[in-house]
Formats: sequence, structure tokens, C-alpha cells
Amino acid sequence: MDPQTGQAASVDLPGLLSAVLQARQTVLPRRLGDPGPDAGQLQAIVGAASHAPDHGQLLPWRFVLVPQDGRERLADAFATALRERDPAATPEQLAQAQEKAHRAPVLLLVVVNGVSGDPEIDLHERLVSAGCAVQNVLLMATALGFGSALTSGKALKSASLRSLFGLVEGEHALCFVSLGTVLSRKPAKPRPGIDDYFCTLASQGNGAPLAGASRSQPENRGEPP
Repeated sequence: MDPQTGQAASVDLPGLLSAVLQARQTVLPRRLGDPGPDAGQLQAIVGAASHAPDHGQLLPWRFVLVPQDGRERLADAFATALRERDPAATPEQLAQAQEKAHRAPVLLLVVVNGVSGDPEIDLHERLVSAGCAVQNVLLMATALGFGSALTSGKALKSASLRSLFGLVEGEHALCFVSLGTVLSRKPAKPRPGIDDYFCTLASQGNGAPLAGASRSQPENRGEPP
């Protein structure tokens, strides 16, 4: 409320959104520490996922919180997954795999269901919805002052991890989301320019090239998951 006029103050929503978008940066889990989001903040962060587009209202994704008393079981699943891939893995390598389960105060697994509901809505659409849900989570975490990261890896497809999380046929472990207070961070990597990914369909006829952006292989500027 504006004290001078008594009217509701206008909010620069585009400016606020732009600020949050520009502030979001991947901070690796080992650089995230306490305090993490409290119960209310975590509800707000995960609640932001519900605003993702969802064709057919399938809700084809879910988030699973890994509590602190479940981290050791996750560590064991990571070690088992490594042994399955590499029976010659050293004790040091197994310990490194296990240690990843104990990083960041808050750890979530994103699960996508590729078969439930309308079979006409294929896995690609469901993954797009999940990606939007994840981005909403990252942006809300950023708005609340927390750092975040997405991590993946071969263990996500392992029998040990699927068993731990009770995944059924048609469900896919997509990635982990780590949240916490930023302890340190690397300089932000350059973002792609609009011309790197935006173009206009040419009107010269079938097979005409796209105009407005280079068709060459783009430079790899992506952040590690």
C-alpha cells in the first residue's frame, strides 16, 4: 500500500521474474550447506511445481524427499549400483559414490511416470511437464535465497536405486534436486544469447532454411547437471 495515495503499490512482475531468472545458478551439492529450507519453505518450493503445464492433468511426475535418516540407504544403493557397473571398483571409488548421498541439506528425487493415464500423451510430453515443474522448484528456491543443483548419473537406472524408491514399470528416476545455503560458488557461466536458440521459419517454400539464427553447432555452454 502506498502511504501517500492509499492505493495498492504496483508490482513490477516482469522485473521481479527477470531478477529471479538471472539469479538462478547451478551450485554443486558439495557447495550447499546448512541451513536448508525449513518445512514451510520446502512446502513453498515444492508447491511451485504444481503450476507447471500438464497436458491431460496426468500429474506424470512426483518429488521424493530423501530425509537425513534415509541418506545411508541411498549411499548403499549408490555403492551397489557402482559395483554392478564395475565389479573392480576400489574401496575409494565406492566411498566416493556413497559420499554423494550425504551432500546438501535437502535432497529430492524427481520421478516421471511414462505410462499412467492417457496413452496418447507420450513420454516426451511428460518429460516436458516434469522439466517445467523442476524449473519452478529451482526458481522458487532461488527466490527464497537458497542455492540449488540438478544431478543425474548412471545410478538412476540401477536396480538398487529403483528398488529403494519403489519404482514400478514405466517409472523413470529423472534427476536429483539438491537445495541448501550457498557456501561458495564458481563464477556464473555465460548464458546463450537469443540468437543462439531463436529463429523464424522462412517463407520461401518447403525445405527452406530457418532465418534469424545460426544453423551451426552451438557452443557448449551448459552447466553440469
